[in-house]
Amino acid sequence: MTDHARARKLADRIKVVVAETLERQVKDPRLGFVTITDARVTADLREATVFYTVLGDEAARTDTAAALESAKGVLRSEVGKQTQVRFTPSLTFILDGVQDNVRRIDELIEKAHAADARVHEVAAGASPAGDPDPYRVRESE
Repeated sequence: MTDHARARKLADRIKVVVAETLERQVKDPRLGFVTITDARVTADLREATVFYTVLGDEAARTDTAAALESAKGVLRSEVGKQTQVRFTPSLTFILDGVQDNVRRIDELIEKAHAADARVHEVAAGASPAGDPDPYRVRESE
């Protein structure tokens, strides 16, 4: 039976260990301004997926991916030392799409604000198509 709480705790610990090791031990010049955003561990605790973001353009992303791939052994050994689990999980690094999603949502919000502004401009000069107060009771009735 799998212990999901243990997997979550190990994932949180791996996230911290990888971030600290990147900051203190890995001196690869290709490594950009990287942030470890999340880590997930399989139920059998054998594989860990580490999500990261990089500040910069596409070249910085590819350079950082190469630097993480080359530092994978150092990072895995450090994870093994600090977590002291029976089997050190293998690490897989995946670029987190959070930045792209945020950028896309910002663009959609800007489009919605522009459309709302156009509607308010049209509504400001508009007059009712029929009687201004259709529910008014006429005195003659």
